[in-house]
Amino acid sequence: MVLCHFVSPQFKRMLNRELTHLSEMSRSGNQVSEFISNTFLDKQNELELPCPMAKTRERKKRPHQQTQIEGQGTLTQISGVRKLSHSAGLQGSSISRFGVKTDQEDLLSKDLENINKWGLNIFRVAEHSHNRPLTCTMYTIFQERDLMNTFKIPTDAFVTFMMTLEAHYHSDVEYHNSLHAADVAQSTHILLSTPALDAVFTDLEILAAIFAAAIHDVDHPGVSNQFLINTNSELALMYNDESVLENHHLAVGFKLLQEDNCDIFQNLTKKERQSLRRMVIDMVLATDMSKHMSLLADLKTMVETKKVTSSGVLLLDNYTDKIQVMRNMVHCADLSNPTKSLDLYRQWTDRIMNEFSHQGDREREKGMEISPMCDKHTASVEKSQVGFIDYIVHPLWETWADLVHPDAQDILDTLEDNRNWYQSMIPQRPSPPFCTGDREGDGEGGHRFQFELTLDDEQDGEMGVEECERGTEEGWSPVDQGGPDNTIFVLTNTDDETKLGEETVAFNWDKMKHFRAIFVLRDYFRVHVLFCRDGMLPGSIQCSN
Repeated sequence: MVLCHFVSPQFKRMLNRELTHLSEMSRSGNQVSEFISNTFLDKQNELELPCPMAKTRERKKRPHQQTQIEGQGTLTQISGVRKLSHSAGLQGSSISRFGVKTDQEDLLSKDLENINKWGLNIFRVAEHSHNRPLTCTMYTIFQERDLMNTFKIPTDAFVTFMMTLEAHYHSDVEYHNSLHAADVAQSTHILLSTPALDAVFTDLEILAAIFAAAIHDVDHPGVSNQFLINTNSELALMYNDESVLENHHLAVGFKLLQEDNCDIFQNLTKKERQSLRRMVIDMVLATDMSKHMSLLADLKTMVETKKVTSSGVLLLDNYTDKIQVMRNMVHCADLSNPTKSLDLYRQWTDRIMNEFSHQGDREREKGMEISPMCDKHTASVEKSQVGFIDYIVHPLWETWADLVHPDAQDILDTLEDNRNWYQSMIPQRPSPPFCTGDREGDGEGGHRFQFELTLDDEQDGEMGVEECERGTEEGWSPVDQGGPDNTIFVLTNTDDETKLGEETVAFNWDKMKHFRAIFVLRDYFRVHVLFCRDGMLPGSIQCSN
């Protein structure tokens, strides 16, 4: 998905318009729209200030609004850090082959043969390591990259720290647990190895990126930042409602280094430790999903101005450029589930939806408004994933693929295949005819529709109209990049209440060859296709009866 002039306010307004269209399509479409808007758009600067002339209203205390904070403790202490029995137990003892003791070492060895491949089955790694996927994955990555020797990390300290870190991920949290941390760490390891980034990063920067991935969700409670803010949690108070969980993950991750025999950076110089800490903080804070749009904007700008060496390796010659790529790298790894094989992706989807449902149950119990996608009775898994990919994951990964071209093309292909699979799984029901009313004069060729091409109001451009007759051929989806003459646009209504079935409209793509389709929103009488033209902002094609 090409996003021209992404940093401009016009794009944000356009995205908001598209989310509004999506929300009008159906109840589930509204949930998807609200989820994307609330999760991935930073609204900190968009708060509405109360009118100074407004009358003071008597406030009713709701069940979840408390005068005192539940479980309030001393704010100088980092909550969640606890002493573990194994803290010093590995000193002087032998270390297992993969850092964990298991009676299925041969099977674990077979799993970890894929440590340098995209799509390692981390679920099998967990099964064969007695549920220590993070410890054995990190141990294998550090061995593979020789980081133990490079930074003189004592093996027993490394394993002790990793076991301590893994124990601070909550096994009863469905998604944000040590499985996810291991998956993100391994994905970061692969992205660091992409040919376009060959020899770009120093060993210390590589160490920082993998460490950041490992700690980025430690002690995650299985609820969102907004939930913590809305319930007046101690963490929200401590971090002033700003990137609450991300700040907490960092605090816990670095605090654990102070536990007995856990300082894996003990042999780094003071300058190296300071530099590593700075980078890790930058990367973990960037995993706050509300920062997604600004991250993507910066990455898009870098792609448009990127410099490469004669051998095609990306040229990053200052800290600002390097940390920008590293932030987006860990962010990509954090949003990599839809780019993995479908069987893995579906397992991750089940887990995140279960976690959302548990949050929704807690909100219901407290008498709170249930967050988007957290109501297990109304959430649409298939629509949520299509919207998630169309609006968030694909734009990010396509921009990353442009940065490291052509190294990520296979990843992008898998993402698009998975998107199409979820699209195909959206339930279809028998429905009334596409259009009602008297259609005399239309003839046997079917109803006529009109595609109207418009550009952003602030841009100079052409206005074009193309009339098309409904066709009968198999549909070619405009989500593809390009298309033949007489491309078939598939019109599918996705309303939960009244499905209108599938209609196809023939369209002469040749007359629109200046444009590249990005993605499609479908409702009763509109196909909305976003496109870019050289030097112009995205506009839209609308279909009306």
